[in-house]
Amino acid sequence: MKYKFSIIFILGILTACVQKPENALEVNYLPNIYPDYIGVTIPAEIAPMNFDVVADSAEVERVFVVATGGKSGELTAGGCYVDFDIDDWHALTAANVGDSITFAVFAKVDGKWLEYKPFSMYVSTYALNDYGVTYRKIAPGFETFSKIGIYQRCLSTFDEESIIEASAVDGQCLNCHYANRGNPDYLSVHVRGAHGCTLIRANGKDAYLNTKTPTTPGSCTYGYWHPDGKYCAYSLNRIFQNFYVGEDKIIEPWDAVSDVAVLNVETNEMLCPAALSTPDFQTTPAFSADGKKIYFCAAPLCRMPAEYDKLRYSLCSVDFNADSATFGAQVDTILGARALGKSVCLPRPSYDGRYIMYCLTDYGTTPVNRQESDLYMLNLQTGEQRLMTEINSPETDAYHNWSSDSHWFLFGSKREDHLYSLLYFSCVDSNGVATKPFLLPQRRPQHFYRESLYSYNAPDFTTRRVDLNIRSVHSRVMSDQRIQVEAVNVE
Repeated sequence: MKYKFSIIFILGILTACVQKPENALEVNYLPNIYPDYIGVTIPAEIAPMNFDVVADSAEVERVFVVATGGKSGELTAGGCYVDFDIDDWHALTAANVGDSITFAVFAKVDGKWLEYKPFSMYVSTYALNDYGVTYRKIAPGFETFSKIGIYQRCLSTFDEESIIEASAVDGQCLNCHYANRGNPDYLSVHVRGAHGCTLIRANGKDAYLNTKTPTTPGSCTYGYWHPDGKYCAYSLNRIFQNFYVGEDKIIEPWDAVSDVAVLNVETNEMLCPAALSTPDFQTTPAFSADGKKIYFCAAPLCRMPAEYDKLRYSLCSVDFNADSATFGAQVDTILGARALGKSVCLPRPSYDGRYIMYCLTDYGTTPVNRQESDLYMLNLQTGEQRLMTEINSPETDAYHNWSSDSHWFLFGSKREDHLYSLLYFSCVDSNGVATKPFLLPQRRPQHFYRESLYSYNAPDFTTRRVDLNIRSVHSRVMSDQRIQVEAVNVE
């Protein structure tokens, strides 16, 4: 322990001793930094945007950076990579809300100091009022559940902690998790396996449900909370998987059957409307911002899995009355798959009622496995839909969610290496245009992402730290004591 302390102390001295280089050679190009944070828009509350300087054909020996606020303030960092002090960083960003921070970057390459063209980051006037993000981490392989976990990360620091890991429930698969607009007092976590169940937290109280019934096609899978917290909409799926050999694909989940239903979390009744319980496929429901509609994806019945590549979903909606727990008689098609020639996936309405963000893929309903998946935006006021060219990449872009005030959103993207899905953030301006996405900050970003063996999926914002009693969860899951949900057919 004494030697470890000595090494850390010496490294601290070396980092502190890095001074602004004198007589550096000015070069007329921007630095190559990882992650690419050049020109991004950030919230003042975000963790320090640390980065590495990368040289094309030589090793970067040392770096030094001066960050200068457009309004006021200056911050320096130096060493093997750029590592800003958290408190100093937040003082600088807070002082420059609505303005920019300019970064002068110096790097020692092949024994010589270079000074690159400066670049800027812009500090948004929109605050990021949420505490952090939640996500599932999973290796891009499918042999075992034991390494799956649901985690949370504070966005103003680099602190990550597990909410629950599969090892806490004896290797059961921890599947989809949902909070109500980021409020962890209303939480749904699905557990698959021999001790499968759905954990429902409503108003801070936990219940363990068996959502399989004799009259419904499957248990609760993809969920979305009603704004008042009394209801949670789910798709009831029987899911299978195709594995590919010799193709540029790994896995393709598909539904044998899928309906949409609404769980009353106070009575444990599963409301199954006739319009959403048909032989056709209905999946991934989402309540509108005011709770008066349920958006979902629907596709006509076809032979599965033989005709999976012909399965294209439309974006549909049906009215919902929370006071009477009744549904509209008519299903409206908002975006038709036939006209699009594509499949609509994962509709996510903004909480301010202005937009729906969704994915388009060639077919199917699991965009995280489709390289062509792109994010689109539907303006609910004008009906205009558009490809979000400002944020998409040639690789998979999917798994999107809004911040609680709808000014920020996050999404998963495989743009780094085609295999691992990582988290990106962007801000939406008053015209619905998104800013250049930035990768989730890490203290040592290049080292962290090179060493990480996990994909991030099902991400969402959380308004505050999520707290689960792991011993209690383990005991309740393994006990198989469940509250049985009752299916109720409604017109």
